[in-house]
Amino acid sequence: MDVTAVVLAYGDQPYLYEVADRILASTGVDVDLVLVDNGCTSPSLDPLRDRPGVTVLTPGANTGFTGGCNLAASVSTSEFLAFINSDALVEPDALSELAKVAARPEVGLTSASLRLADRPELLNSAGNPVHVLGLSWAGHLGEPAADYSVEAPITSVTGAAILVRRQVWDALGGFTEPFFAYCEDADLSLRCWQQGWDVVFVPSAVVLHHYEFGRNELKFYLLERNRLAMVLSLYEARTLLLLAPALLAFEFATCAVAAVSGWLPAKVRGYRWLLQERAWLLAHRRAVQQARRRDDRFLSRLLVARLEQSVLPLPRGSAFLNGTMAAYWSVVRRLL
Repeated sequence: MDVTAVVLAYGDQPYLYEVADRILASTGVDVDLVLVDNGCTSPSLDPLRDRPGVTVLTPGANTGFTGGCNLAASVSTSEFLAFINSDALVEPDALSELAKVAARPEVGLTSASLRLADRPELLNSAGNPVHVLGLSWAGHLGEPAADYSVEAPITSVTGAAILVRRQVWDALGGFTEPFFAYCEDADLSLRCWQQGWDVVFVPSAVVLHHYEFGRNELKFYLLERNRLAMVLSLYEARTLLLLAPALLAFEFATCAVAAVSGWLPAKVRGYRWLLQERAWLLAHRRAVQQARRRDDRFLSRLLVARLEQSVLPLPRGSAFLNGTMAAYWSVVRRLL
């Protein structure tokens, strides 16, 4: 099986050489590496440029995660594409294990057993939940990996270690490029489910991740605008109408949290982007809806209605709010 592994390099990349070494040492697959220089400041990429099996692309500007991955995929002809974070270390058979499952005709995307690099017996993600309002987070973070040793369908892959069959990638059109970064893994996964393929967690594909979770104004801006763009493009009109009260209430609540926490300008900037990009968003929505083969009644089974503390700091009374949202979503699901 031919696999092209895609890695993006931006800023300081202390693990980049080891990431490349591990990918190229993969067993059970014929692998090459496409490295996208999105503005790597350290280390030098020169030693990798002439290395056999490595292609370095220099777009000349930061294309973001979505643009960089789409660019790398466009220069590859391999049967399978793997997207590996620049701080994620694949075990020797990880790509092979992912490819074996991705080769099944009913499977669209496969996701690794992503482990914490400093405590590899613990999970970083075993697939990510997606909330009905568009939020997503690392599934089973910090839990024992041994408790998740069985292959299973999941709602969303983790963006740090994905493998996809070329046929599926082309049908999905790659990552939604205007997203730039964040939510692209959930969006790709839900579109994959919509178009008739399964998304699968592969526990035998172990990848160690130097995981750091940070929050800053730019991240909040991208997360919030992309979350809304994903919801507005994925759901059928009837679903959006039924969810409108909850979506509006959540927007008011999020703005209040943003004001208290100091990132309200980022939230407002996200609304402004959605308005400026409304022509693109409408065209994207039409394309997504035309490509779907499964309706929202099916999609609703994949989504959750309760937020976890790992998504954002939850206010007092969050248990009541979670319960209310779960009850509301239960009613909506019966009406779909």
